[in-house]
Amino acid sequence: MGRAMAEVFPVARDVFNTADAALAGDARALSKLCFEGPIEELTLTANTQPAIVATSIACLAALRARLPSLEAAMMSGHSLGEYSALVASGALDLADTIRLVRLRGQAMQESVPSGEGAMAAIMGLDAAAVEAVCEQTRVAMPGRTVSAANFNAPGQVVIAGHADAVAAASASVAERKGKAIALKVSAPFHCALMRPAAARLALALEPVGIAPLGCPVVANFTGEANLDPARVPALLVDQVAGTVRWDQCVRTMVAAGIETFVEIGPGKVLAGLIRRIHKPAVVHNVSDPASLEVVVAALGG
Repeated sequence: MGRAMAEVFPVARDVFNTADAALAGDARALSKLCFEGPIEELTLTANTQPAIVATSIACLAALRARLPSLEAAMMSGHSLGEYSALVASGALDLADTIRLVRLRGQAMQESVPSGEGAMAAIMGLDAAAVEAVCEQTRVAMPGRTVSAANFNAPGQVVIAGHADAVAAASASVAERKGKAIALKVSAPFHCALMRPAAARLALALEPVGIAPLGCPVVANFTGEANLDPARVPALLVDQVAGTVRWDQCVRTMVAAGIETFVEIGPGKVLAGLIRRIHKPAVVHNVSDPASLEVVVAALGG
């Protein structure tokens, strides 16, 4: 992950060097883990989160090197991606962010004992119907948690909570002619079970400086654009145990007149979601040197 970018673009390599230095106490450099694996170690949440941020910012650095005149009118990111967006906007320092997301990953993993939480993708029901299912499940199972974790796109909502409550809600979804797909995750993200992680992140954010934002960043927790540096810590803390409103984030950008999106970093999941939310959108992806050159050709004129 990110290896090709680092080999071709010195600025991308510099990003990985900064990430390695930020986690200098690690026995294995983050860059080496990204480039060589093993995948079992890379996919541990505490490693995945800084690895994805580093790779995303490395891709951004390469894009900016090839297209220095390219400017974003707005930025956003899905869950962890909000940190990359804040680095890209100039609000967060990269080294600070790498350390923050390492702690975020550890805290989220440690908030719920293994096997006690679960997540499921719900297809074919609208957001209101999914929220109603979750509410009915909580009433039927006092003391158990299940709620909407991600509003990803029309007809696609992810739920999270205690494993038994998620299973019960999934059964109710099937009764309503929807489809529930259990997700392979290490913890039930973006639900009330993540409150201990949110508290740990709040403490970690206290000494971190937040610089002025170079452009508005649309926050997951509110789905609204933010330009106020003072609001950034609370928005990041609220996001941990709150719902990611990606559908609303995209609609906010579209309402501001944005029609061209560039997804930066590994994968193309957000590109697909954006097209589902707003079919006329033009969506590009930068994840390696080849995809970067496609974007340069498309936007360089």
